[in-house]
Amino acid sequence: QLAESGGGTVQSGGSLRLSCANSGRARSIWPMAWFRLAPGRQREFIAAISASGQATYYADSVKGRFTLSRDSAKNQMYLQMSSLKPEDTALYYCAARRYNDIELPRMAHEYDSWGLGTQVTVSS
Repeated sequence: QLAESGGGTVQSGGSLRLSCANSGRARSIWPMAWFRLAPGRQREFIAAISASGQATYYADSVKGRFTLSRDSAKNQMYLQMSSLKPEDTALYYCAARRYNDIELPRMAHEYDSWGLGTQVTVSS
């Protein structure tokens, strides 16, 4: 089970840190990612991190502004978001792929465990 936290409202240019806690019974180390869904738009891949935490991949829209990390000992994944823009406003979801056959999955259908999301609102 995945649970996001850390969302909120922030002014343009501000920062937020999202957390994703993996509290499932089988808390293995898997590739994980963040996606977001804004009204009127399709679900968008944001960033992925490998099971080891050594590799990350970012969408162009957030590259240089967002940083993904994980603490496997705590079963937590973090998304540090800086220089936020109004277009970053969305419901942010964390996801996990419960297999280690793909290092950095980037497609939503490649993930089989999802949280309920946390809302991020960036005001102009």
